[in-house]
Amino acid sequence: MDKFGKSQSVKRSEDSRFLTGAGQYVDDIAPEGALFAYFLRSPVAHADIAQLDVSDARDGEGVACVLTQADLLSAGLEANLPGVRMDNRDGSKGAGPERPLLANGRVRYVGEPVAVIVAETLDQARDAAEAILFDYEDRDVHLDLVRGGEQLHDDVPENLAFDWGLGDELATEAAFASAAHVVSLEIGDNRIIANSMEPRGAFAEWDGDKVHLANNGQGVWGPKGELARVLKLDEANVRVTNPDTGGGFGMKGMIYQEPLIVAYAAKIIGKPVRWIGERSESMMSDNAGRDLVSVAELAFDENLKVTAYRVKSSANMGAYNSQFAQAIQTNLFARVLMGVYDVQSTWLQVDGIYTNTTPVDAYRGAGRPEAIYVLERLMDRAARELGVSGYDLRRRNFIAPEAFPYKSATNETYDVGDFDRVLSRAEEFADVAGFATRKAQSARSGKLRGAGLCYYIESILGDPSESARVEFNEDGTVSIYVGTQSNGQGHETVYAQFLSDQTGIPTEMIEVVQGDSDRIKQGGGTGGSRSVTVQNTATLATVETMIKAFVPYIAEKMGVDAEDVTFDDEQFRADGSNLHPTFLEAAEMARSDGRDDLMVHEERTTLPARSFPNGAHLAEVEVDPETGQVTLEKYTVVDDFGNLINPMLAEGQVHGGVAQGIGQALMEHVVFDDEGQLLTATFMDYAMPRASDMPMIGFATEAVPSTANVMGMKGCGEAGTVGAMAAAANAVQDALWDAGVRQADMPFTPHRVWQMLKEAKDRAA
Repeated sequence: MDKFGKSQSVKRSEDSRFLTGAGQYVDDIAPEGALFAYFLRSPVAHADIAQLDVSDARDGEGVACVLTQADLLSAGLEANLPGVRMDNRDGSKGAGPERPLLANGRVRYVGEPVAVIVAETLDQARDAAEAILFDYEDRDVHLDLVRGGEQLHDDVPENLAFDWGLGDELATEAAFASAAHVVSLEIGDNRIIANSMEPRGAFAEWDGDKVHLANNGQGVWGPKGELARVLKLDEANVRVTNPDTGGGFGMKGMIYQEPLIVAYAAKIIGKPVRWIGERSESMMSDNAGRDLVSVAELAFDENLKVTAYRVKSSANMGAYNSQFAQAIQTNLFARVLMGVYDVQSTWLQVDGIYTNTTPVDAYRGAGRPEAIYVLERLMDRAARELGVSGYDLRRRNFIAPEAFPYKSATNETYDVGDFDRVLSRAEEFADVAGFATRKAQSARSGKLRGAGLCYYIESILGDPSESARVEFNEDGTVSIYVGTQSNGQGHETVYAQFLSDQTGIPTEMIEVVQGDSDRIKQGGGTGGSRSVTVQNTATLATVETMIKAFVPYIAEKMGVDAEDVTFDDEQFRADGSNLHPTFLEAAEMARSDGRDDLMVHEERTTLPARSFPNGAHLAEVEVDPETGQVTLEKYTVVDDFGNLINPMLAEGQVHGGVAQGIGQALMEHVVFDDEGQLLTATFMDYAMPRASDMPMIGFATEAVPSTANVMGMKGCGEAGTVGAMAAAANAVQDALWDAGVRQADMPFTPHRVWQMLKEAKDRAA
């Protein structure tokens, strides 16, 4: 990777301020004197609003305003949130129920915002909320992932959000009818909560007719457009900034009500208004993840080659549509439906069901982990039923290296891959040959030991276009303006490191500017593992433009022809000249000569195709049959991320992703009672993985550079989670198989595992 980056493990420059408490998070930088917003939320999952009287609250001490949906509508606001609609199987559009900013006539999930109170202090706002007369008439709730039941929206029969299919259903049915072997499995994917380190929050302030909204999201242009639409403003009068943000995972990439309402409240009050969610509030009101059940089937010929794959899923949409939820559960799922296997016929069918749970359901690399989890759990089951090694079965069905570029049955073109090579490296690295010895050692201690494999692939999604602008500042520093948004991934380090690699400008002289719609005219935000690949492609193009612009100027200074000047990633040079300035020196010379045209350079690029990171995750667990306790003993990852800029940060991304996936597999689980009340609304009830739950993670890369971008990169942001869920689940299933357990679904809490073992023992008896 000498040409496009030195692939050095550089420590994150931003960590110094984060670890010393100097981070500039949204609640740290709210304007002095900003008022506090507090949202009254529905205490029930489904009810008609009989009365909503806020008059006493408006008279409360320190209260500046109280707003309901009726107030927003009477003010002429577009008081709703957008929701994507996919095409149904019959060609009609999926459901499109209105999602109001504040509940309008009915509440549909516990935690739905009903009113907002703005006061001088948060305690005053809370006290005023207690004075609101909110009377309601209960309706039955709908929690099951099936059509029918109490209808959430008058215009959505049977609570069916969409009914979607992809593939060749008839060809798939024919392949199953003629198959030598058919393996099927019902696979549950339990609901989880994002629980980003920093809860969602925002503040808003006005300067005349212009609003500034600071929002801790995953980009600024989506909120900017929605704020302009809701408040009916010219976009030139809307500035959105995204300060330091403590985690996003896709959950913060969507548009929510609270920032929009906070901005309107600040307008009518004439003072800045701030809001930060509390943890339990976030658990109720944030978009949740997963929560689907799939029946998956594989058809094999007599040589154990997969001939067809069929999946029917029921996916929880929550109570409303979001910008992305329907799409995430359909086309994003489908992009990695086939995994790394050479399959000619496939059929995917998804029912999206509305339920009285959270607002909507979609996040954490949604689509990729779900698809790979289903496929790799099924592949593991197939190996057991067909009596072959899981490694052997996968190898028989891998897309061969010479078959690339390979067009999948779901119309996705993989550019490159060498899956056998990556898997072989993982087997050696994880010491698969020594597993039998480790299993025997566990057995002597009365424990069950299991090993699980997942070979994943994901596609880099999101907007393929991005811009980069480089500006030489008067103080001798350089600013690079980027359209993505860090949520803790280390963008400040990576982008400065890459620009330094290409220009020779020291990293300490480079400022990375992100998250400001006034300073950056366009950007795609962060999501889908797109950031480093698309952003650095734009940076590379900008550097090329910088060099082309400076060469004629430097040639004139050198007294040579422009075609004789070269740039060697550190200095401009030409034979016969003893002048060899660095970029910073060249910029200083140009500024002295009044060449302002050389001070700013910008390019926008579009990736021609997606790239496909892939890799093997191998997990080993030990189960105590007396207590059901599952301990993750060993975890190994070998990834093909293509070329890397900073391997250490890539490894850190994988560690975090693995912890997410393991958290879901072993302990994270959302529970509602029969009335739709969230029973896991605090960390006393909702388990999160701790350092003691994780072993040291073995990490290595086996690069097969992508052809979809000039740098050969593939992205890595979500890869850890995509592989971890199935690897851990397959390991637990392996440990329990000899004890007679044939159906093992997440989360593998001690009680659930103990119950599985007891039921298997009772069946055997």
